[in-house]
This record gives sequence, C-alpha cells and structure tokens, in this order.
Amino acid sequence: MKRIIIKLSGEALAGDKKFGFDEETVKGIAVQIKELIDSGFEIGVVTGGGNFWRGRSSKNMDRVKADQIGMLATVMNCIYVSEIFRSVGLKTEILTPFMVGSFTKLFSKDLAVESLQEGKVVFFAGGTGHPYFSTDTGVLLRAIEVDADVILLAKSIDGVYSADPAKDPNAVKYDEVNIQEVIDKNLQVVDITASILARDNEMEMYVFSLNEENSIVNTVKGQFKGTKVLV
Repeated sequence: MKRIIIKLSGEALAGDKKFGFDEETVKGIAVQIKELIDSGFEIGVVTGGGNFWRGRSSKNMDRVKADQIGMLATVMNCIYVSEIFRSVGLKTEILTPFMVGSFTKLFSKDLAVESLQEGKVVFFAGGTGHPYFSTDTGVLLRAIEVDADVILLAKSIDGVYSADPAKDPNAVKYDEVNIQEVIDKNLQVVDITASILARDNEMEMYVFSLNEENSIVNTVKGQFKGTKVLV
C-alpha cells in the first residue's frame, strides 16, 4: 500500500470524554501519521462527526437539516485535527464538497492527488455534500476518486465480529471477511451503500482499534491485529 485513506470516528477524537476533542488522543494520531508520511506514504483522512452531532438520532428535525449539521461537524473536526497535525510538523490541506469561506478549499480530484503527492495530509471534510449519505459513503467515494490502495477504519472496536460483542458474548471475531459476506450478513463494517461501493470498486478495508498503541503504524507496516475486509 502506498496511498492510504484513514477513517477516524468522531467518538475516537473525543477519547474518554465522549464529546468534543481530546488533544492527547489526536496528538498521538498525528505522531503516527507523521511517521508514515516520513516513510513515503500518502495519507488522506476522513473524520466522522459523532463527537458533536448524530443527525439520525434527532427525531424532531428535518433529516436534510440534521445531516447538514453533521457535515459541518466533520468540517470542525478536520480543522481541529489539521491544526494538531501541523503542530507536529505535518503539512495539510482541507477539502470540502461545498464552499466554507476561506476555511477550506473546494474538492477536486486533481487538487487532492497533487496535494497527496506533495506529502500533505489531505482531509476530506463535509462528507459527500449531500444529505442521506454517511461519512462511510464519503470515505469510500473519496478513496475511489483518488485511486487509494486501501482504507483503514480506525474504530473503538478491534475488528469485525459476527455480532455485537458488547451484547453477544458468543460473538466471533473475523481475521478476514469478504465484502459480499459483510453485505449478506449485515455485519455493519460500513453502511450498505459504502459496502456496495467497496465491492463494486474492489476497495479493501482494514478494521482495527485506534485505542491500541501505535495501531495505525502497525497496521500499515504489517503488524495487523484487526480484520481485513477483502473483495
């Protein structure tokens, strides 16, 4: 793998706080990303917005407006994480599918690829720019568009299980699983739209726990403890 897209959940950015940002957690991510950039990898980042807002959990709001708030939550996350990355010596670019004043640049494949090749960490904020599509779909879409080699899904759980291990003590962890099996068994690695995009475009995904020490670097460099989602 050379060009990698990493999906960071919003909850992961909050650490133990469950809301907002945990600077030490994000700085730990930044140090790992710098090691990869210094080793010649090209890194793009997508964040969720769950540390601020989950549109689908709002029962009394128009879904379009709720999703728009969620898109802006991911922009805030990317601006914050970008600045922490810069504090450890990384160069960054934040791209969105809609204009956000002078805070970000408008996404284009050419700009994204050029920035990756220049050694910048490229943040893909704002999801797809449309309601009814999750950041899962956003990360698959951007990875396909920029011809990434793999997607890394850094989660609070250490891989893909046959059921929710928090609810089912008999849940079995997969070392490898095919994306079609993910779809057929509704294993919820990513949502169904993103799963179909991964299958149809042959995009492999690695699922692992962000909480394990140096887990991003270890995953990229072959010391992988999570689940490989194959196509």
